[in-house]
Amino acid sequence: MTKVMSMAQAVERFVPDGATVAMGTGLEALIPFAAGHEMIRQGRRDLELVGPISDSLFDQLIGAGCVRRVTAAWVGNVSEGLGHCYRRACEQRIPAPLEVRDHSNFSISLALWAAAWNVPSLPTRTLLGSDILRTNPDLSTGDGLVHVKAVRPDVAIVHVQRADEHGRAHAWGPLGITEEAGLAADRVVVSCEELVGPDVTLSDPNRILFPETKVVAVVHEPGGAHPSPVQGHFKRDHAAYRDYAEKSRSVEGFEQWLRHQVLDVPDRASYMKGIDLEAIRITHHRPSVPADLGHE
Repeated sequence: MTKVMSMAQAVERFVPDGATVAMGTGLEALIPFAAGHEMIRQGRRDLELVGPISDSLFDQLIGAGCVRRVTAAWVGNVSEGLGHCYRRACEQRIPAPLEVRDHSNFSISLALWAAAWNVPSLPTRTLLGSDILRTNPDLSTGDGLVHVKAVRPDVAIVHVQRADEHGRAHAWGPLGITEEAGLAADRVVVSCEELVGPDVTLSDPNRILFPETKVVAVVHEPGGAHPSPVQGHFKRDHAAYRDYAEKSRSVEGFEQWLRHQVLDVPDRASYMKGIDLEAIRITHHRPSVPADLGHE
């Protein structure tokens, strides 16, 4: 049975209010902005966002009032520095109070692996001596180790270069903590640049990210990660990040940006019509050498 549906359908069915959502798991690449914007349009509330370096997507969801808790290594706008909505929520409780559970990129990975392996926690020596241990109740110490409590998302949302209708997804370039997030989550929503046949995904089985049984929705969403980069398709749109940073410095500026870029835009296809694709499109291609998977 096909799992292909629109982003609006995927969010409506699989991202309820109060959900714990892993997003932006590829660090600066493959961030599912289209999914986050649809969550804003549908007025999701009381979400917990889980991720490593989240770039500006978490900041946007926080500013839109969707988030009650962030469990992450860092929230901001990587090339531009601060996440202004995140800072307002922490310092001024605008638009609402925000709970923060700090991690490092490594410890959030361990928290997700613990959930994937169905154990309550994993031990490590990382973070010893760090102030993070004082503020995050999911981290404890004993026997000279840090015990990282499992974090199990209700849903992981990932963007990839290609996927088939059954949920077999291929991604390349920096993957960050994508594998562990998908395996830890109860369900996975995949958005993709290209919707391909099973003959393509099964031709390179080692590249398949998750068992298709974990994937509940496949969304064909070209440009679904803009303004983040998608290796082989688009470069990072630095101008878009700068524009967001400037507008989000004030509540009024953020609300103007939100109306123009999200609320008044019905879907990602409409959004992409306003993007200068030629400025960010990859033009120098470097395909990998095919692997010979023959056997007796």
